[in-house]
Formats: sequence, structure tokens, C-alpha cells
Amino acid sequence: MSATETFLAHRNLLFTVAYEMLGSAADAEDVLQETWLRWAEVDLTEVRNERAYLVRITTRQALGRLRTLGRRKESYVGPWLPEPLLTAPDVAEDVELADSVSMAMLLVLETLAPTERAVFVLREVFDLPYGEIAEAVGKSAAAVRQIAHRARAHVAARRPHVTISPAEGRDALAAFKSAVETGDLQHLFDVLAPNVVLLTDGGGIAQAALAPITGVAEVTAVLGRLAGSASLRPAQVNGHPALTVHIGGELDAVLAVHLENGFVTGLYAVRNPEKLSYMDRETALRR
Repeated sequence: MSATETFLAHRNLLFTVAYEMLGSAADAEDVLQETWLRWAEVDLTEVRNERAYLVRITTRQALGRLRTLGRRKESYVGPWLPEPLLTAPDVAEDVELADSVSMAMLLVLETLAPTERAVFVLREVFDLPYGEIAEAVGKSAAAVRQIAHRARAHVAARRPHVTISPAEGRDALAAFKSAVETGDLQHLFDVLAPNVVLLTDGGGIAQAALAPITGVAEVTAVLGRLAGSASLRPAQVNGHPALTVHIGGELDAVLAVHLENGFVTGLYAVRNPEKLSYMDRETALRR
């Protein structure tokens, strides 16, 4: 295949790698542009494994972008949440992929150092050999094994636990949706976990809380304001059932919901309009 055909054949994979490393679709697209420019200059006769070579370029570009993003997040107004993606049903069918791109998991990955995040994503999500990862991050294979072990333990201690079936999840989400739309506060109390946490990302552009909101009473008070004024619609976001919030017929927010044992334990509301552009079309993610 030509350089263009090879790149296009792996594009969805490369986007997924970049997005999992960055949590930003816009920055992932920029990384892909940079990857293409470098790939177009490569002598293909010297490349033995096109997929590995492209992943290596993408990882290096994403690592550079990740450090820039870190500085940008330091001055971000309020909680920073990943950019939500409207995903196709086949993403949810790949349980491991869906878990790796969930809002809750991407927030866990935010707690890793850049190289740790790259190693964890390439090893745990894409199952790349340590040797290939070593070339991508510029470390020895032995060092990568140590980094992978450390990152795995870090994530295991913080990763969200999913203990319900997809059907139970849909039922719980439907009950939550009905309670919010009708303003049935008692029903909200019934579906929210005692330690529920609401994070709202307005980016200083849209109104949002500047700190996490915790506890049933506090979260219920915020959600109760949506009754009568907002329409909630089910959507598949980052491989999981979620809700889009529409006010006056316009998309106002994406509300990702984390469920455990039939209760809502985490709510992630993205209101920053600059982060909602990928909700008008499905994004293909691949491993």
C-alpha cells in the first residue's frame, strides 16, 4: 500500500492511542496531523512493521502534546474533564476498550505521569510488546517493564469498579433520567449513592461549579434545577450509556454517569462548548 493508504488503514487505531493519552479529541487530531507529516517523509522500504512504526510516531507526538496540556490544565478554570465522544455501538461491545475510554478511567489516567500513561495505554489497552513500547517512549525494555508495573498498581488502586450488567445500567440510567426531568427529588435520593460526586466542566466559558460537588443532598439540589427546563436524551458516550442535556433545543451539556450496584456514584457534566464538537457525529475507536 502507499503511505496514504497505510496511514488511513490505521487512522482509527492511532486516534484511539492519542485520545487515550490526552483525553482530548481536538489534540488527538492535531497529533494525527503531525504523525502524518512525519510518516509521509519515511522511506517505506525501510519499515518492517507499519503499525508499530505509526504507533511509535503517534506516541512520541502525544507525549510532547501531553506535557503542553499539563501546563494548560494548571490554569484551567474549574475541574478539567475529558472531551466526550459520541461512539458507535461496537465500541461498547469491546468491553476492555470501552472501559479504557470511559470518563472515570480517563480521569484515573490523568493521575499518571506522561510516560507512565503512555506505557500503561500501550501495554494494557493495546497489548503491545515491551520492546515496541520501549522504542515508542525512548526507554529500555527493562525500564518499561518497571514503569508498566508501577502504573498498573497505581491504576488498580484508583480505577472505578463496574459491578452491574448492561441491562441494569440502562435501567438505572432511565430511572435517573426520569427523576431529573420530572424533578422527583425523592426518586433522585433513591438512585444516588450516599457518596455521589458531581464534576462540572465549564472551562470558564459556561457556568459550572469550580469544585467537586459531593453528597446526595448537594448533588440533588443541583440536578433539581434542570427539571422543567432541560430535555435529557440517551446517548452512547465514550463506550457507555450517557445523557445529553438539551435546553431550548440546543445541546447544553454531556452528562456521563458512573454506576455501581445500581446506584449513581459519579456524574461528569461537560458544559464547555469547546469540548462538545465531537457530539454531532460518531467517532470510530479501534484497538
